[in-house]
Amino acid sequence: MQSNAQIDQLLRQKCDAKEIPGVVAIAGTGNDVIYQAAFGKRDLGKDDAMTADSVFWIASMTKAVTTAAGMQLVEQGKLSLDEPIGKLLPDLASPQVLEGFDASGAPKLRPAKGQITLRQLMTHTAGFAYNMWNGDLGTYLEKTGTPAITTCQNAALQTPIMSDPGTRWEYGTNIDFVGKAVEAVSGKKLDAYLRDNLFAPLGMNDTGFKISDSMRQRLVGMHARTPEGLAPIPFELEQNPEFHMGGGGLYGTAADYLKFCQMILNKGKAGGNQVLKAETVALMGENHIGALEIGRLPTATPIYTNDVDLFPGIMKKWGLSFLINAEKTPQGRSPNSLAWAGLANTYYWIDPSRDVAGVILMQLLPFWDGKCLEAFAGFESGIYAGLDVGSGQKAA
Repeated sequence: MQSNAQIDQLLRQKCDAKEIPGVVAIAGTGNDVIYQAAFGKRDLGKDDAMTADSVFWIASMTKAVTTAAGMQLVEQGKLSLDEPIGKLLPDLASPQVLEGFDASGAPKLRPAKGQITLRQLMTHTAGFAYNMWNGDLGTYLEKTGTPAITTCQNAALQTPIMSDPGTRWEYGTNIDFVGKAVEAVSGKKLDAYLRDNLFAPLGMNDTGFKISDSMRQRLVGMHARTPEGLAPIPFELEQNPEFHMGGGGLYGTAADYLKFCQMILNKGKAGGNQVLKAETVALMGENHIGALEIGRLPTATPIYTNDVDLFPGIMKKWGLSFLINAEKTPQGRSPNSLAWAGLANTYYWIDPSRDVAGVILMQLLPFWDGKCLEAFAGFESGIYAGLDVGSGQKAA
């Protein structure tokens, strides 16, 4: 297919020019893989070639998986979207809102108006933030000695919220609490729950919080974009964590993640297993934030992330753990498609109306990197070009 050759050329060129260290990209319909390729190096420090089964830290791509687990338990009546979650998770029973800092620099807190619900956690409207995009939270962590979320220490979850529950959309640690809720009602650790109820039925054998020996042999090194160029940097999540980070702890392969996306395309079904009801999958893809808007995410930590501006000029909503674009995107993605990303420049999208999904994984900081975004846009545009040729349609 000509468009696949063009994608190959673009991704290979980006790696050859050292614009990105290496990349794995895969796309499929509900039933087939229509593109898969790997280019560049797994680790610039070791000169290992990237392969299709290379293992990446997929970071916040973990969120949709944890939310799917939560929705299985909603289906079973063990979790409720709109009951106060503080009944189940006592730490969330009396949330405090950070109102700023006093003259001595001490945090000023007040009781939140209203209770936090599971739906608010799943839609990032509960009030929790990430210090990468919220400088006040960064100051709070510093002043109080609270560890960062990536330490996977329970103390990292002891933060105030930045606004009253349900009043605004702010990207944050919400889905880590969804993971805690899954554990509380299932009686299983999150890794075991996901393995038994999602990874095993979907055949996602190369995905987990713990890097197995087999995964480690294929593990992709982390890189940073520096003024001097790309540099390998040490990075690994705690392998014996106090809690499994449902918001960002998974390692996995592109092919595994595509299986998850295909389950969503197939309305909850995969390989003869119905892991979610069709109506649940439909519900997850609807706008759950009402009139609230998703704006830019200006960085508070430039080493980890650039300013994030998702589809400027296009209205964006949030489903149960997915970004939803209300209009067609320049790359060809249909309105009401689902998508998200991970901090080290890993990206996916799911387009139910065209029956197509794609996953592209790189391992580079900071997030929302211009060269990585060019690779993603070229990959996605190429996939749609191929679909349009295949269906006899002209790209709009």
